[in-house]
Amino acid sequence: MMSAPESPEFQGPLEEVIDDRQEDLKTARLPLTGQVATIIRDMIIQDKLKPGERIRERQLSQELKVSRTPLREALKILEGEKLISLLPNRGAVVADPAPDEVKDLLQVLSALEALGGRLAAEKATDEEICEIRALHFEMLAAYSRKDRLAYFKLNQKIHKAIVAASRNQALIDTHAQFNARVYRVRYRSNQRNAMWHEAIRQHEDIITALEARDGDVLANRLSSHLGNTWEKFQADDYVSRPRTAPDGTTAGGRPES
Repeated sequence: MMSAPESPEFQGPLEEVIDDRQEDLKTARLPLTGQVATIIRDMIIQDKLKPGERIRERQLSQELKVSRTPLREALKILEGEKLISLLPNRGAVVADPAPDEVKDLLQVLSALEALGGRLAAEKATDEEICEIRALHFEMLAAYSRKDRLAYFKLNQKIHKAIVAASRNQALIDTHAQFNARVYRVRYRSNQRNAMWHEAIRQHEDIITALEARDGDVLANRLSSHLGNTWEKFQADDYVSRPRTAPDGTTAGGRPES
């Protein structure tokens, strides 16, 4: 089997994947490593790469038509986000956090977003609030098209924009770190059909509170919104299935095949 060509340019499938993601056109303007990281991140949240699964570098580099160098750099980015682990003699493995860890992360993220909302209500410019409302309208369009990946990415842009409007860099950085670790969980929570319309209503309430610059109400609504993510996560079969440790062993202690 021939390895992927050692070229700094992407060709074929990677370009097609980027072209398919019109909801996030900035992806195509990222450096190649950033583009590859974005594609793999999307593969993880959509379960194309499942929790506990080993990432086969040669196969993936051929699929994306990129060399191993940008692929490995992209994997380092995702390791920093704790979406994967890089292990000696095993390579890259998709993270498989236990439910208790996810609960802890969501509790912290809930507090961070509540603080971000309280500060944003005070410090956001009128232009920033209008832009967040515009993102909400784009998200509604994705909802109408039933384009779940576009919907999720716009959903995330709204949450990040509210936190960014806090003008608190320490908060922005900390939120980004914790949010990356539950990126897949938040995506899966958006996939539960029965709750999708409720998430839309909650987002409308969040935007309305921001426009009213009511920090307390906005903080409460953001915190409650993250609480719903945990409830949907608990209802997922992801919670009860056997877990895979980073070393490849299952809950029973046997190595993954």
